[in-house]
Amino acid sequence: MKQTTFVLSLAMLSFVMTVIWGTPLLRVLRHYRIGKLIRVDEPGHHNVKMGTPTMGGVLFIVPVLLLTGLLNAAVLIGLEVIGRSVLVPLIVLVGYALLGALDDWEGIRGKRRGEGLRPRTKFAIQVLLAIGTALVLKYALDVPEMRLPGIGGDIELGLWYIPIAAFIIVSESNAINFTDGLDGLAGLISATAFAAFGGIALMQDQTYLARFCFTIVGAIFGFLWFNVHPAELFMGDTGSLALGATLAVVALMTGQWPLLIVIAIIPLSEALSVVTQVIYFKLTKGKRFFKMAPIHLHFELLGWSETQVVQRFWLIGLLAAMVGMGLALV
Repeated sequence: MKQTTFVLSLAMLSFVMTVIWGTPLLRVLRHYRIGKLIRVDEPGHHNVKMGTPTMGGVLFIVPVLLLTGLLNAAVLIGLEVIGRSVLVPLIVLVGYALLGALDDWEGIRGKRRGEGLRPRTKFAIQVLLAIGTALVLKYALDVPEMRLPGIGGDIELGLWYIPIAAFIIVSESNAINFTDGLDGLAGLISATAFAAFGGIALMQDQTYLARFCFTIVGAIFGFLWFNVHPAELFMGDTGSLALGATLAVVALMTGQWPLLIVIAIIPLSEALSVVTQVIYFKLTKGKRFFKMAPIHLHFELLGWSETQVVQRFWLIGLLAAMVGMGLALV
């Protein structure tokens, strides 16, 4: 009970910190005209979002960085508050945020305005960061390699752990990126998933990891204060790439990463819809499987309002997170 109270307090503190500095950040982004560019093929009503400040991932990353850093600094005065193991997901959060920020900036002010970094370049950097993280998880932190519901003990994967972990990190990073397309969608889905894995970490006595997860949850809620419809701020790749990669690392640290299939069902569906659309388009020489991908755009074109898509997807994500936490207890 004491640990639960503490992690919820961290969530509240990070929420307050994020909300407090949200307005000043918005002023800065508006002053320098760091605004979103809309794809010409997106639903027409998305045009009203043109120019809305983006790169808003900075809004929740900075409070998480400061709060986690301060709690780690408490070790210097003899207090074990947060645990050094969380430095790994924290570094991943910052690393992928920098990559996302570079992509955002290139798409707004760079030579590839409207497009961002070259996909191959972006993907190569993601893979390199993921492989480095996988090596640290296996050989430095010695995390449980895999745990499955109903099977006692840890399952050893040997050297296969490195490519599997790297694949999970890159995939989840891109999955959250695909999910980020409607006001509040990626934030709600990510916060729910982090809360689920924070709960799993608590059940496994990984209290330091749970504290980190709920610090992120609170910061995302603070971001959602400005991101719910109609959004005043978008997270951009700065936030979506960072959240996806960090969620994957958290899942890997619990060993319960197979539960991402359940807990992160919405990002998984978004990513699979894009893959399906691309493959089907090539095989049929121009035909589309969905009206538009990612799949949230497909439902918009079917007549669902933006808020309906977000609310219904979040309800599915919330129920899936509850099921995932239940499976972790089996």
